[in-house]
Amino acid sequence: MRLRLSLNTHRPIMHLLRSIPKIVHTLALSATLALTTVSASASQRHFGFIYETTTLPQGALDFENQATWKNNKNFDRFEFRHELEYGITDRFQAALYVADWSLRNDAEHRRTMRYDATALELIYNLSNPSTSWLGSALYGEVKVGDRLLTLEGKLLLQKNLGPWIIAYNASLEAAFEGAHLDERTGEMQNMLGISYELSHRLSIGSEVLQETEWPNWGKPASSRVWAGPNLSYHQGRFFAVLSPLVQLTQAKNEPDFQTRLIVGFSF
Repeated sequence: MRLRLSLNTHRPIMHLLRSIPKIVHTLALSATLALTTVSASASQRHFGFIYETTTLPQGALDFENQATWKNNKNFDRFEFRHELEYGITDRFQAALYVADWSLRNDAEHRRTMRYDATALELIYNLSNPSTSWLGSALYGEVKVGDRLLTLEGKLLLQKNLGPWIIAYNASLEAAFEGAHLDERTGEMQNMLGISYELSHRLSIGSEVLQETEWPNWGKPASSRVWAGPNLSYHQGRFFAVLSPLVQLTQAKNEPDFQTRLIVGFSF
C-alpha cells in the first residue's frame, strides 16, 4: 500500500504554532484532575501513544489522567481518560478506565460533552527490556459504552540500551456499534517510538503512528500516518508525558494534528 507524504513543511509548523494555546489548556485541565488525587512514587512513562512492556510491582497502584486533542479544519475534539492501574503480580497488571469522555465541536456537535465508554485493560509482561535480549508483553482491552463494544489486542516490544528506549506496538481492534452492535469495523495500528533520557527526570524522543481501517471488515481504507516529538518528565510521585503528532498523509476526515498529555501519580 502506497502512502502519499505531504511535502509542505510550513503546514505542520503552522499547526503546531496555532495549537499552543490549546495544549496549555489541556495541560492545565489534566494537571488539575490529577492533583485531586493524593499519591505517594510514580512509574515513569516515556511515550504518549505507545505502551511500554514494563508493569507495576505487585500491590502498586497508579492513577493516570489522559487528555488528547484532535483537530482539523472541520472539527475540534478533546478526549479524556481516567485510569487506575494495579500490579496483581510483578508481571501482571490490570487497569480500569473509569470514564472515557469527550468534548466535541463540529458540524453535528457544537461544544458537546459526552460520556463515551468504560474499559478494562490487562497487561502481562513476558520479558524484561533491560535484562533480556528483547522486552515483550501482551495487552488486552475490553471497552463498553453506549451502543459500543470494542475488543483490542496488542503485542508490545521494547529494548533499553543505556539511556535509549526503543518501543514498538502492534494492535488489532474490533469495534461493534449501533443499537444492535451490527456496525462492525476493524482497525490495525503500528507504533514505533524512541526516547533518550537526558537525566533521571527528563527524556525526549519521537513517535510514529500508522493506522489502517477496515469498514465492515471489507476492503481496507487508505492508511494514515502521524509523527512528532515527545517529552517526558518524572519526579518522585509524579510524571507527565506530552506527545504532539502531525499527520503526514492526506486523510481528509482524520486529525491533521493531535496531541496527548498524560499526567500520573502512584499511591
